[in-house]
Amino acid sequence: MGCSAYCFHCLFDHGTPVILVVSSKKVGFIFRLLQLCIIVYVAVYVCWYKRAYQERDSVISSVSTKVKGNILTNSSALGTHVWDTSEYVIPPQGENSFFVLTNAIVTQGQTQGSCPEIPSEFTNCQSDSDCKEGLKEIRGNGVQTGKCVQYSETIKTCEVLSWCPLENDTVIPKPALLSAAEDFTVLIKNNIQYPKFKFRKRNILRHINSTYLKNCTFNHKTDPHCPVFRLGDIVTESGEDFSIMALKYSFRRLDNKNPENNVAPGYNFRYAKYYMNNENTETRTLIKAFGIRFDVIVFGMAGKFNIVPTIVNVGAALALLNLMKVICDWFMLNCLSDSEYYSKHKFKHLKPKDESETFSFTDQSSYGTP
Repeated sequence: MGCSAYCFHCLFDHGTPVILVVSSKKVGFIFRLLQLCIIVYVAVYVCWYKRAYQERDSVISSVSTKVKGNILTNSSALGTHVWDTSEYVIPPQGENSFFVLTNAIVTQGQTQGSCPEIPSEFTNCQSDSDCKEGLKEIRGNGVQTGKCVQYSETIKTCEVLSWCPLENDTVIPKPALLSAAEDFTVLIKNNIQYPKFKFRKRNILRHINSTYLKNCTFNHKTDPHCPVFRLGDIVTESGEDFSIMALKYSFRRLDNKNPENNVAPGYNFRYAKYYMNNENTETRTLIKAFGIRFDVIVFGMAGKFNIVPTIVNVGAALALLNLMKVICDWFMLNCLSDSEYYSKHKFKHLKPKDESETFSFTDQSSYGTP
């Protein structure tokens, strides 16, 4: 056959697949089983669970909180004292979080000077030789002067330069100074948007007015739409989920509450209030604050039908269905006892009458039970 004749035949020849039906229970079972698995995968996992036919967008949110409540306390350190929001919410505004003071160790009237260190294995002494001038003990409260002074009638400690008198945080007030903080309420305002879909929403619904907002407290049955929560309810009901329209409130305790491994539990820090005393000396009140930190975490995902991901996933499903034929072919030609017989009918070698050269043709076959 000349080059021009060969090109002529290639241009006008038409090839059609040959369908070879294999009557084999094993091959037919594998074919239908794989087909069922792929259909279930696409229908259940891809379409129903992952919703792969949708275009997705993540939430952008802005959260603000406002705590309300007052407490009257009477302690040896502070006497009669009324605590309001500006004192027990630290800082006044946090980034998606707020801290509520529940207990405190208060050290009043501290000024710069020298005083005995708090007794410990690192600060106890018998004479000046046990103290080193200029030593800054990491576990201590100041810089040693090199003197061993009387801390009490029976105990001597190294003298330090620091804010005196020193804080003694070994004695924590019990019961907690602000144990009634559980009755405080917090208003959580949350504004969300999905920029891709131009969708906005807030947790204060349209039917809620200012009068209702000032008097309501969240309750599953009576006030399920109220965004004002009692702190005690948040703490005691940690681990429960609350759904409000399209919003879902979920409270979780993040720190370790295992009683067998509860080293350094809770949340605490120190802060000071500075002022000038009658002698015009800088003075401060040091407060070691214990309390609960509330982190408001907002997450969400929105989806909307889109033709592009739909076509992509339908195409992937069709490709998987075609892959079944390849798997069944491999199983038929390599695992069955009649593999040579099947191979003989699958691959046909034809010799054109007018040519001595042998051309190989492979049938395009599909398999299944009748």
